[in-house]
Amino acid sequence: PQKTSFHRSQTLGYKNGFAFSRLPTVGIGGERLYVNQLSQAELDELSNVRPTLTYGQAKQAPPSGFIPAHVAFDKKILKFDAYFQEDVPLSAEEHYRIRQVCIYYYLEDDSMSVIEPVVQNSGLSQGKLIRRHRVPKNDHGDHYHWKDLNRGMNITMYGRTYRVVDCDPFTQVFLESQGIELNPPEEMVSDPYTELRRMPIRKYITPSDFDQLKQFLTYDKQVLRFYAMWDDTDNMFGENRPYIIHYYLANDTVEVREVYKQNDGRDPFPILIKRQRLPKTFVEKKKTFPSCVLEISDQEVLEWYTAKDFAVGKSTTLLGRSFFIYDCDEFTRNFYRDKFGITDFQPVEIKKKPLEEVPQVIPPYNGFGFLEDSLQNCFSLLPKPPRKDIIKMLENHHKVLRYQVALESPNPEDRKRRFILSYFLSNDMISIYEPPVRNSGIIGGKYLGKTRVAKPGSTADNAMYYEPSDLTIGSTIEVFGHRFVITDADEYVLNYMESNAESFPAATLQSLRDHFRPRQVVKETANSDISTVGTSKQELDELIKQVQEELKLHKSLDNKNIHEAFLQCDEDGSGILDKAKFLALCDSLGVPTKAFLVNKV
Repeated sequence: PQKTSFHRSQTLGYKNGFAFSRLPTVGIGGERLYVNQLSQAELDELSNVRPTLTYGQAKQAPPSGFIPAHVAFDKKILKFDAYFQEDVPLSAEEHYRIRQVCIYYYLEDDSMSVIEPVVQNSGLSQGKLIRRHRVPKNDHGDHYHWKDLNRGMNITMYGRTYRVVDCDPFTQVFLESQGIELNPPEEMVSDPYTELRRMPIRKYITPSDFDQLKQFLTYDKQVLRFYAMWDDTDNMFGENRPYIIHYYLANDTVEVREVYKQNDGRDPFPILIKRQRLPKTFVEKKKTFPSCVLEISDQEVLEWYTAKDFAVGKSTTLLGRSFFIYDCDEFTRNFYRDKFGITDFQPVEIKKKPLEEVPQVIPPYNGFGFLEDSLQNCFSLLPKPPRKDIIKMLENHHKVLRYQVALESPNPEDRKRRFILSYFLSNDMISIYEPPVRNSGIIGGKYLGKTRVAKPGSTADNAMYYEPSDLTIGSTIEVFGHRFVITDADEYVLNYMESNAESFPAATLQSLRDHFRPRQVVKETANSDISTVGTSKQELDELIKQVQEELKLHKSLDNKNIHEAFLQCDEDGSGILDKAKFLALCDSLGVPTKAFLVNKV
């Protein structure tokens, strides 16, 4: 009664990470124990120790381990052969049907399945009739066990009764080892309708004297080959077409095949007439006989085509088409030589009509794109770009001849318009640009993009384009219905033509020299005057300062109006005015014109 602690001491511990048990040293409440320091298992082991022999204690056999059912009976299946009878109410040929099945019993989980072997062309949904599961035996919750199965018994599953007739050897050995006495096996019942279908149909046709089997065995894989031609030139778009006629000696059938050639424009349909017996002579038809029938039988045909109906050099009509046989192969020659004694196999030469050469007519140029590009569409369905002169393009890259042209037009507004014509030497193209002029009422800019300009009167067959030799001072060029007159050119044009004088006519070069000669004379005269007078640069600068000081005294002058007035007076655009006209224009605009300054200038 005096105890206040009733806990038990800890007997489990860990040492170096391993769990071990130890004997309690104190009892309940912490009282120290002086006896029973060993565990009960150790005490039992010591009580059973006997005096050992010289070679030690005898070893005991280990107890047998427990093996579960799913391991012991894994893949062990009992198989029973059975059948069941099925009624056929809506058939005049059979009243019932016998269907053979296999019943499988799986020992590992006491489940069952019923499978019907698949029979081809049976018309029934065969295969797995009952899936694998534990099949109920009655309404009390019992299931079928392997002890309930035996040969020569009926078993009912889901309302269908199966008659078990036999089992496999493994099933027989297993059941006998379990002490079950098996009934004797029964014979499997077959379906009467299936056995009736297997019986050969009795034929009431008297066999002929001709042995077709012997013909097949003798002439199998032996084929006569003829080379024929079908002449269809009488019809529209008809032609001579080659064919190959095959005659099969095994069953007297004929096949007509087409000869396909590359790029003949026809789809490769290999067979014209499929392999079949072809009628040669028909029986006289009655008036009531239909003109179109699906199949031709022996009753409608009086004679069929045979090997004797084909010969080299003769025509043969097959299904309404006349084929002319002009040659055959070596096997066919040997067959006719041995069978019919024919020795004349001279092939017939087929003369082909020469094809009429149709001249190629090039349509007129429609004006779209370059002439060479448009012409390629007339030569090929997939046109290729015309070839370019790469060497010419590399040698004349960035080389441009510039001319000043005036528009030749009846309208007075267009007479004063000036254009820059650029000729590209790399690809012989021309572009026209109009410099913008303020207050002229005409929008300047690109007038013609880079293109090749054909000369008037050139055709698609003989196209002639403008060349640098055609561009002379004062000449007129026609560009897509517009006429331009060349009035000036760059000095680069003259220098280029002089450096390549052998490539240009003398008239073109002389016209440029005549045009630039006055300018050269002015330059030489100016240089000589400057040299004779000896005007220094300081005197020229002083003269400019005097003119600027004189103009500063008149601040009311408008430079824009003065510039426009001078442009209007320069009608031909040469940049040169007469001295009297120049002084008169200065007086009208209020520009001071002192005599001594004008003389110095």
